[in-house]
Amino acid sequence: MLGIWALVAYIVVIIAWNGLLKRNIGEAMIIGFVAVAAFGGGSILEVGWAGIKAAATEEIVFAALTFVFMGFVLSKTGVVDQLIAMLNSLLGKRRGGAGYVSTIAAAMFGAVSGSGSGNAAAVGSVTIPWMAKSNFSPKLSATVVAGNAGLGIAIPPSSSLFILTGSAAVASYVTADQLFLALFAGGAWTLLYRLVLMFYFVRRDKIGAVDPSMIEPFGRTFAAGWSSLLVFVGIIVPVLLTSDLTSDAVISWIGEAPADAISIITWIPVLVTIIGLILGRRALPRRGTDWWKLLGEVGPRYAVIGATLFFAFAAAATLTELGLAEQLAKLLGELDAPAFIVSMVVGLLVVGVAAPLTGTATIAAIGPVAFTTLMSAGVSPIPAAVAILIFASTEGASPPGAAPIYIASGISGVNPARTFVPLVVWYVLPILVIGSLVAIGALPV
Repeated sequence: MLGIWALVAYIVVIIAWNGLLKRNIGEAMIIGFVAVAAFGGGSILEVGWAGIKAAATEEIVFAALTFVFMGFVLSKTGVVDQLIAMLNSLLGKRRGGAGYVSTIAAAMFGAVSGSGSGNAAAVGSVTIPWMAKSNFSPKLSATVVAGNAGLGIAIPPSSSLFILTGSAAVASYVTADQLFLALFAGGAWTLLYRLVLMFYFVRRDKIGAVDPSMIEPFGRTFAAGWSSLLVFVGIIVPVLLTSDLTSDAVISWIGEAPADAISIITWIPVLVTIIGLILGRRALPRRGTDWWKLLGEVGPRYAVIGATLFFAFAAAATLTELGLAEQLAKLLGELDAPAFIVSMVVGLLVVGVAAPLTGTATIAAIGPVAFTTLMSAGVSPIPAAVAILIFASTEGASPPGAAPIYIASGISGVNPARTFVPLVVWYVLPILVIGSLVAIGALPV
């Protein structure tokens, strides 16, 4: 059971370094990787080097960093503001309309960014002030934004989706194309739950509509912001070019080799970023010094995110070298439990790891292990993959280490600790149940 003990040490070290010592998650991932490699004993250099090599050859590392820049561009250029303005025109007159706008906008922004922190920052900066004017309490506003932050993981395109399907343990059963539509269905279940939950919050707290003076006619917001919808072209085109439904037409048009070379995970963030830059060109700097300042805002994120992703992959590969997948599957298999119970146990494991990490890092670290475990319990490949991504979508709502909690709390001016219990009760546990129901087929995908 060496691999299982290595995983336990990995989680403990990361929580201690990041949660107790308050050091950044990038450092925690490096220390965690070293701790895992140490379980190799005399082969520490061999298993550690195997992990480093695996991480260095991962296309996902580049792609995920590109997703981060994409979210930054869409936020800075005002494209997200235009999308939310149109939503507010449609839903703002409803009781609690700002909350519904926040929920739907989180799904839309999450679909194009995949970043929980970026989601909380971009959507929360606009919708939390609106919610405050609609009689949402600061605690509820922060809870809603943080609880919705992980939607990007459960709604494609998602960098976590490509990380999961790019692993050897999953790739032979499920491809990204096969998982795309299924994850849309799985994400829709989590979005539907959040909308029903918002309905409950509105009735419970007697929340009214947004002040009419803050709502512009849809015709006006659509006229001003219709072009922002073009960012979805950057998603649709790569999906169509790589989909099984259109593969024959694409091959006949450009040839088999070029068609095989199209990478959906690379081209979605690249195209959406380009479209965002074009649409928001008026908001971009004109001078070199201003560009330097702008890029300086996003630069520090890469130091942490780059280290997090690289060493998450390295640790995951090292855990594989230590036999974690087989050991965990054997351990859970010995429980002889129904598929739903196994799914709940796997979900708790994923949620536990996602609490100190990002959803992306969680999927990279234990996604393949979780998939193998669910398969061994009789869960079909596609529902298993969807369920794992739903479990990981609790990223933003998992206290105490989830960054979106602190971002949303900072915007709303509330003590983050006040959101911990509501987040667990209203978001983490219900989504864990939803993921388990998807795994056993009770909720179809």
